[in-house]
Amino acid sequence: MSEREGRERSATTGDPTPPHERSDPEDPTESEEGLWATFLAALRGDSVDLNTAPLKRAIILMAVPMVLEMVMESVFAVVDIFFVSKLGADAVAAVGITESLVTIVFTVAVGLSIGVTALVARRIGEGDPEGASRSAAQAILLGVVISLGIAVFGALRAEWLLELMGAAPAAVAVGKGYTQVILGANGIILLLFLLNAVFRGAGDAAIAMRVLWLANAINIVLDPLLIFGLGPFPELGVTGAAVATTIGRGTAVCVQLWTLFSGAGRIHMRLRHLKFDLPVMGRLVKLSGAGTFQTFVGVASWIAVIRILASFGSEAVAGHTVGIRVILFGILPSWGLSNAAATLVGQALGAGKPDRAERAAWLAARINLVFLGGLGLIFVIFAPWIIAAFGGDDLTQAYATEALRIIAAGFFFYAYGMVLTQAFNGAGDAWTPTWINVGCFWFWEIGLAWALALPLGMGPRGVWIAITVAYSTVALVSAYLFRMGRWKLKKV
Repeated sequence: MSEREGRERSATTGDPTPPHERSDPEDPTESEEGLWATFLAALRGDSVDLNTAPLKRAIILMAVPMVLEMVMESVFAVVDIFFVSKLGADAVAAVGITESLVTIVFTVAVGLSIGVTALVARRIGEGDPEGASRSAAQAILLGVVISLGIAVFGALRAEWLLELMGAAPAAVAVGKGYTQVILGANGIILLLFLLNAVFRGAGDAAIAMRVLWLANAINIVLDPLLIFGLGPFPELGVTGAAVATTIGRGTAVCVQLWTLFSGAGRIHMRLRHLKFDLPVMGRLVKLSGAGTFQTFVGVASWIAVIRILASFGSEAVAGHTVGIRVILFGILPSWGLSNAAATLVGQALGAGKPDRAERAAWLAARINLVFLGGLGLIFVIFAPWIIAAFGGDDLTQAYATEALRIIAAGFFFYAYGMVLTQAFNGAGDAWTPTWINVGCFWFWEIGLAWALALPLGMGPRGVWIAITVAYSTVALVSAYLFRMGRWKLKKV
């Protein structure tokens, strides 16, 4: 078969191997020096054409800052809880309950980000920076509109929302101000997510990383000052944590907007773009609606899993929580690889290179397999020692160890599932992974977890087996549908 025939076959059938195993013969990342140089280039945010650079180099350039961006986002919650815990259980409870309410905001933000990244990446790949700027502007307008309703309701009804979520009167009294600030300023959270999605879609992942470094640095400095009233700062208690976080994120949003309007990145937005463009807004809403529902499916399935586990006592839920937190932190690099694949797929399709889009996804999946497979092996072998670092009673540690081992055993499958579902999103085909999630999580995972745990008497172990089976199924179904190649025909 000739190379041309191989490309034609790939474009129609989705065959992930020909021509010549899709290798990059002069990829500078092959050597150790090349890897280090590429890593440094990723941190610097060197400007590279993602549609012509060797794929391994392009993936690393995008994945490194995306991983660090996600680490920075997770640091917000850790820092806040660290300082708030000094104020007592009621303060911590108020923060925890408010975070559960903010999950709605994060669900919308992640869903909108899927649509924004797909649109911007496609326009950049097409060589249409003006279209990318219009898409970015519509994302800002949509984020502002959505956040206004949440802000008004959250700020005015904070006390009622805390009571609705079962907070004790003392927790309501201590945490009402925290909830008001966080929900009232939810627009900052939305814009932070959306604008970073714009940068990722444009290939400016390093900018997204840096603004979160800035936001976290401000939050870390202001948290103790505003919570405890150090020096000239007022003592705001738990509300101080919300103010510090909002100032940090708000500053990051200001830097994002300055970068967009100054043209310091790949996208140069102007005031004329900030008017409603109904065709672009319609495409954004269509993509983001699917993305939001896709995120909601995952969140709802986790709630159902917790509900089943709750029937086996607090120790089972606590063990599950510890195990999952270890897993979520450990797989952050995998999310970076997955998001990198989404951007590369979107830009390659925009440039009329479906074969490159496909190669990017499969290569990112193979790299993820090496990382996640190795991590899963470490978790399985060293689970007792890892879990012991978190403390807790013997029963909780036993549950956490078992949860970590069983779920980590499926990492070899999930390495592909994570990347390929994001590749669909990057191609603008958000409904395919959405329906995969509905089938594998709502109709497969939840039912299987209930059946194994209760009627079949396996207890919490049955729930964790169901989780592993469900995520492995996601990987297999995603791989099959990705190979079919229909996502290459998606217009956005």
